[in-house]
This record gives sequence, structure tokens and C-alpha cells, in this order.
Amino acid sequence: MSIAQLFETKSTVFSFEVFPPKRTSPIETIYSTLDELQELHPDFISVTYGAGGNLADNSTCEIASIIKNHYHIEPLAHLTCVNSTEQEIKEVLGRLKQNGIENILALRGDISPDRPPKTDFAHASDLISFIKKQGGFHVSGACYPEGHIECDSLVDDVLHLRQKVDAGAEHLVSQLFFDNDSFYRFVERARIAGIQVPIEAGIMPVVNKKQIERMVSLCGASLPPKFTKVMSRYEHNPQALRDAGIAYAIDQIVDLVSNNVQGIHLYTMNNPYVARRISESVSSLLRA
Repeated sequence: MSIAQLFETKSTVFSFEVFPPKRTSPIETIYSTLDELQELHPDFISVTYGAGGNLADNSTCEIASIIKNHYHIEPLAHLTCVNSTEQEIKEVLGRLKQNGIENILALRGDISPDRPPKTDFAHASDLISFIKKQGGFHVSGACYPEGHIECDSLVDDVLHLRQKVDAGAEHLVSQLFFDNDSFYRFVERARIAGIQVPIEAGIMPVVNKKQIERMVSLCGASLPPKFTKVMSRYEHNPQALRDAGIAYAIDQIVDLVSNNVQGIHLYTMNNPYVARRISESVSSLLRA
């Protein structure tokens, strides 16, 4: 089933993201997380790509297969290309196909200063085109409400996004953001640029200070005054900070749904407690 089709039948699609366990942990540690998440009835669950984009790590495919074949929830398998050749990507696609995985989130992946990138795929749009040529898959892409951290301008970033859609991306998932107005402006720019595929808002509930610092350094998300005041007020009280982060995420989702967002993609950080608190708080809105 194409994830893009979900947006034709639901007013607001609600989905989760999980990541494979660390290399030092057995893959079975994800099972208890999935047991709890499936009780919340997400429309689909995305699975990030291996351990640091390691091609030898089959955990993304394995977890996606469990989500589909055991929990009967549609999975969205992440796939990065910056460190891969065409042949290597073909092998990954073969494994996904064998496990019945139909939906892929195609990403370039982060460039490591210690690992020179390979040359077969320069951009996510190249990977999208390649996957579509192989046949048998539905492809999603990532988008950045405040612009990709490596892009010179928001205009250029939206033009690059249009290339992803023209290459075959059927659905877009946004990077996290903390200012809903940034997301609304981004969607307006995308529509003006002719991008008509569903755009899902990525929401990350911040539950500790270290998480904030890491996310901002990786993606460059701006921190509005309302957010920084809340985080500063409770930064030395872990339980209060967790609850404040959950409340902020709920407030974001209420506003987004009220403004007819097409979907909410919750970055769960493999934390079922946080996912449950948020899901139960907004479930009636999503059904309305």
C-alpha cells in the first residue's frame, strides 16, 4: 500500500518514527517499543537507516518487516545513498522487496568528514529516480521547513525539493521544527512552486537539554522565545522538563491540526511513554 494513499482517506495522517537499537544492543530490544506503539494505532511507522547508514546493517529491513508482517502496520523504511554505490542500493532494495516492504524514505544521508562520499548518488533526488526505475516501490522524501542546513536560501531549497517530487517522491516528511509559522510559510512556498504531494509535519517532543542541543546542531532548527523560556525554566528538573516538552509538542499538534495539516509524524525517540502521552492527548482531534 502506498503511504501517499493514506492522505486520500484521512483528514490527518498520524505516524511514528523509530530507530534501530545501537550496535551493542540486540535487535530484540525494539520489540517492547513496538508492542506499545502499535497499541496507539499509528497509520504507519518509519524506521531510520541502520547504524550510521551502514550498508552491512540489515536492522532497518528486519524491523520494517516485523512492523508489517507481525504488527500489520505499514512501514516506511529509510534509505540513504551518500555512502553507497548503485549495486549496493540494488542489494538493499532486493532485501526490502523480499520482505514485502513497499515504501521507502529516500535520503542523501549525512556526509562524514572521516568518510569520503561515493559518487553514484550526489543528491536524494538521484536516489529517488534510481528507486523508481527499479520498480515496485513507493517513495517518500524529506523536506526542511527552515531550509536544509547546507542550502544557501529557502528559495533554492524549495527548488531542490521540487526536483525530488519531479523524480518521483509521492509524499514528504518534514524535519523537526518548533515554530509552526515556519512550517506554514514553507508549505505555502512549496505549493507556489507546484509541489502538490502530501506534506507531513515532523514533531519532536524535547525531553532533555542534551537532545535540544544535538538536534539544533544537526538540523539548524530555530528556537522561538516561547520554547526557550519553557526549556530554561525547567532545564534542571528532568521530570518537569520532560512534561514541558510533551506539553509543547501537544500544543504544536493542536495548532497544526486546527490549521488543516495533512499529517503529523512524531519522532518518538523509541520512547513509548512520550508517544502515548501525546497520542492520547490529540486522538480526538485526529478523528474529528
